[in-house]
Amino acid sequence: MMEELLPESVVVVESHGDDEAEGAILYPEELAVLTRAVKKRRREFTTVRVCARRAMEKLGVAPGPVLPGERGAPQWPAGLIGSMTHCEGYGGAALAHATDLASLGIDAEPHLALPEDVLDAIALPGESDRLARLGAGAPAVHWDRLLFSAKESVYKAWFPLTGKWLDFSEADIDISLDPTPATETLSGGFRAQLLVPGPVVDGVTVQAFDGRWTVQRGLAATAVTVPSTRSGPGPGTDG
Repeated sequence: MMEELLPESVVVVESHGDDEAEGAILYPEELAVLTRAVKKRRREFTTVRVCARRAMEKLGVAPGPVLPGERGAPQWPAGLIGSMTHCEGYGGAALAHATDLASLGIDAEPHLALPEDVLDAIALPGESDRLARLGAGAPAVHWDRLLFSAKESVYKAWFPLTGKWLDFSEADIDISLDPTPATETLSGGFRAQLLVPGPVVDGVTVQAFDGRWTVQRGLAATAVTVPSTRSGPGPGTDG
């Protein structure tokens, strides 16, 4: 699912369920993070790290521990960039060589309406207006949840480049629906216009992140890639 949203340079490993956690062995450093974690947290933590280690192997990198750093951002081995996500019934990791991309972010959410009042807390007025128009044309999509997921992916791509918090109100996201989907799966793109000074990538300030989204298997999934000028433009090129 997630690999449909990302360029070929990104390796994606997914788990639909928590079976990956059964019998998986964590590194001592990872176990130390889970000292007070409840069972659900331990399973999610383990599932995405199993996915991450398999992705490392596919990239030709020796698997190692993936510890949460500042604000919980995963700390990857030198030379790699990546992102992880988990929700009920799903876990995934996406990794790439740092020479191929500057950053990336992925997020998956249950394809359900957001709890009451959450949209008002995360959406700018213009975003709410655009969601209403999208909903009129494609009511099968929970556009509020998709917006939330897109903002999560944007943040995950933003933080490794800046080391700073990005509030929901500091990125204005414009979501589009693919006009003629080839299957019953709904998908599209989005652009996040940063409303604060953007990160500097290879000497260039980036003021917008581009991404892709899909709704399938009961999930809303989003992905953002920030290209490096060293690798040239590709899917999800940012402005």
